[in-house]
Amino acid sequence: MPRGTKDDVTPGPGGRELTRRRVIEAAADLLGREGREAVTTRAVAAAAGLQPPAIYRHFADMDELLDAVAEHGYATFLAAKHAEPNPSDPLEDLRAGWNLAVEFGLANPALYAMMYGEPRRGTTSAAFQAGMEILLGRIRRLAAAGWLRVEEHLAAAIIHATARGAVLTWLSMSDDQRDPALLTSLREAMVTAVTNQKPDVQDPGAAGAARALRAALPEQTALSNAEQHLLNEWLGRIAADG
Repeated sequence: MPRGTKDDVTPGPGGRELTRRRVIEAAADLLGREGREAVTTRAVAAAAGLQPPAIYRHFADMDELLDAVAEHGYATFLAAKHAEPNPSDPLEDLRAGWNLAVEFGLANPALYAMMYGEPRRGTTSAAFQAGMEILLGRIRRLAAAGWLRVEEHLAAAIIHATARGAVLTWLSMSDDQRDPALLTSLREAMVTAVTNQKPDVQDPGAAGAARALRAALPEQTALSNAEQHLLNEWLGRIAADG
C-alpha cells in the first residue's frame, strides 16, 4: 500500500505485520534524519501514512515502538556483520569486528545512541543475541589459539563496552575535538586487555590447548591429586586425537 493512505492495516496476507514494519521503518527514518525529539506519534503516523491513533493498535505505547526501532537497528547491524568461521589471524578478526561496530555507530548516531545509550533497550531481541553469538565466536577462536587472557564473558563485556564507549564519546565531541587516534587507541587498549602478548598455545585447536594445559597442571594447586590425575587422563586423550 502506498504511503499517504490512512488505513490502519495494509490489505492482503500479513497486512498487520507489514503495517507494523512500516511504522518501525518510518520511526527509524525520522530518528536518523531529525533526531530523537522528532519521533512523535503524530510524525511517525504521518510518515507511515496512518492516523495517529492507529499507532497504538500496533504498539502499546511510544516506549514499545522505540524498543522495536532498537530491534530494527540490531537487525540492520547484524546484516552488516561478516562472520569468518576460520580467520587466518584471530587478532585481526577481533580488530575488524570492533571497527565494524564503531563504524556502524558513527554512521547511525541517533539510532546508536538510542540502542546503546539507554539501558537494555532492545537487548532481548533475537538480532542482538545473534550479534553477541558472533562476538563470542570470535572470542572462542582467540581462546582456542591461545590468545585469550581473560574469561570469555568478561572479554565480551570489555569488547562491547570499549566499542560503545568509543562511539558515544566521539558523538559527544565537537568536530574540532574529534581525533581518529582516539578510536585507534581505544581499540588497541581493548586488544591489550583481552589478549596475551603471544599465544599460550602454539598449536591451534583442542589438541594444542589440551597439551598446553596438561603441561601446566603440575604448577597449579586448585585441584586435588585425584582431580589432577583424572583431568590429566582426559587431556591426554584430547591431545592424542590431534
